[in-house]
Amino acid sequence: MLLEKIKSPADIKNMTAEQLRLLAAEIRGGILKRDSTIGGHVGPNLGFVEATIALHYVFNMPEDRIVFDVSHQVYPHKMLTGRAYGFIDSRRMAEVSGYSSPAESPEYDCFEIGHTSTSVALATGLQKARDILGGKENVVAVIGDGSLSGGEAFEGLDVAAELGTNIIIVVNDNEMSIAENHGGIYRNLQLLRQTGGKAELNLFKAMGFEYKYVEQGNDIAALIEAFKEVRDTPRPVVVHLHTEKGHGWQPAVDNKEKWHWNSPFDIETGAPKSEGGGESAAQILGGWLREEMRRDPKLVSISAAVPASIGFGPEERRQAGAQYVDVGIAEEAAVAMASGMARRGAHPVFSTYATFLQRTYDQMAQDLCVNGNPAVINVLGASVYGMNDFTHICFFDIPMLSHIPNLVYLAPTTVEEMIAMEKWAIGQDKYSVALRVPEGEVSHSTEEYDTDYSVLNRYKVVRRGKGVALIGLGNFLAKAERVADMLKESGLDATVINPRYISGVDEELLESLKADHSLVVTLEDGCVDGGFGERISRFYGSSDMKTMNFGVAKALYDRYDVRQLLLDNRLTDGQVVEDILGVMGR
Repeated sequence: MLLEKIKSPADIKNMTAEQLRLLAAEIRGGILKRDSTIGGHVGPNLGFVEATIALHYVFNMPEDRIVFDVSHQVYPHKMLTGRAYGFIDSRRMAEVSGYSSPAESPEYDCFEIGHTSTSVALATGLQKARDILGGKENVVAVIGDGSLSGGEAFEGLDVAAELGTNIIIVVNDNEMSIAENHGGIYRNLQLLRQTGGKAELNLFKAMGFEYKYVEQGNDIAALIEAFKEVRDTPRPVVVHLHTEKGHGWQPAVDNKEKWHWNSPFDIETGAPKSEGGGESAAQILGGWLREEMRRDPKLVSISAAVPASIGFGPEERRQAGAQYVDVGIAEEAAVAMASGMARRGAHPVFSTYATFLQRTYDQMAQDLCVNGNPAVINVLGASVYGMNDFTHICFFDIPMLSHIPNLVYLAPTTVEEMIAMEKWAIGQDKYSVALRVPEGEVSHSTEEYDTDYSVLNRYKVVRRGKGVALIGLGNFLAKAERVADMLKESGLDATVINPRYISGVDEELLESLKADHSLVVTLEDGCVDGGFGERISRFYGSSDMKTMNFGVAKALYDRYDVRQLLLDNRLTDGQVVEDILGVMGR
């Protein structure tokens, strides 16, 4: 097996055309073996195999530098830089992440990269530092999978062209984003494909780049020839490759959206190896939104390239028609667009993962909340039970969002409470509202929930006791109730509170607890530093009330095991009870 013998890119430089072809097949097999075993990005990596081989054949890595955008197509690169074991040895797959990582390979991976549209801007830093320090290496930035729609990509292109020195930007054009592409820039890419790169209207040339088009983006010989032509260029150049997403494996070619990323599957049939995780609150919410659209013609669902996250597949998008819009991988634009739509009288709802909302802080604060427009932001995956790669951690949302003035941040505890809050948020015209969609095991309730949340920061007492009060935020209300049951066995009849509002304090209720409680405990499914609990502790700061804040310590967690994370942060039910009893002297 050729792949087993490759320890660095130098090992492929003397290979024949036939050996390179066989190597491509082996790399493709490694992608499928890994993804079918532990899950991962399928189509993007399959489509960039030949280009990766050609890049490493022509350029001299690690002296030359390569930066991969969003890491959707980084698997072949990893296999050619000494990490093939993570793809062909089932016992060692967990040793290699799905993303560019200098922690794994400081020689060959320049940056930790898991978010989109960053490669060109990062590469301009390498470009400028090389120029200042008198270096001669090539700087290569790879960008694709819809990443050109992100604002930082445009900014990076703008800077790279202005610097005017060697930088080679490889545009991996597979005609797709995560789902279909959206945005005017992709019309120009389509025109360039249709004209073999010869159209007079050329965004890259207009910005000051030299430009080269390669129609056969999955042909190793054509790619090698193209990269040889631009190697050591003294000027910025764009190499536009027309590749096929999923190339070499028919299921991923036939259904590009489904196979962008997938959980473990059977290679022969493409069938999943498990039935899935059951109900999802986000999917339920998406179904409710689609029903609500039929009743409310003003309601518009906004996506930023991840429509499946809330259940908007191709058919659901088609049925929604004009009441659905995808802005591409451009969350900042989505928030600003939602604000503008709300200002004009529409009912916009923007749904995306918490980790991607990190890009929107200024738009949330300035474009939306300073203007006080009544848009709704659904925050997905915000939990220790969400994504666990450290570039995709979703549980830092509370410190980020709950401190933005003029934003009402709500934390439903069940599906029914989530729908009640969402319905109110869409119908009201006074507040900018974010909703922390429950994650993990779905909870249902027959309880009748409030339909009006306009009187802000009113917490709800679920169970009245004395001595200890447990405030369980969102997902962790159920944990608070379990802890209360366990405390009762030790003779403590705890109060349990559903705070509902993440962004504010119910001063009246908290003040009333002083009469017959000596300890207030907060439990939150997120980062404790700067989180909800610290706000409660600050309220009681000058009083005799003791407080305890349970949550996850601020750190970079990578591919963590949820059970271990809970143990390490003393968040298991038993640990919480033990710590409370210790403070209470029991």
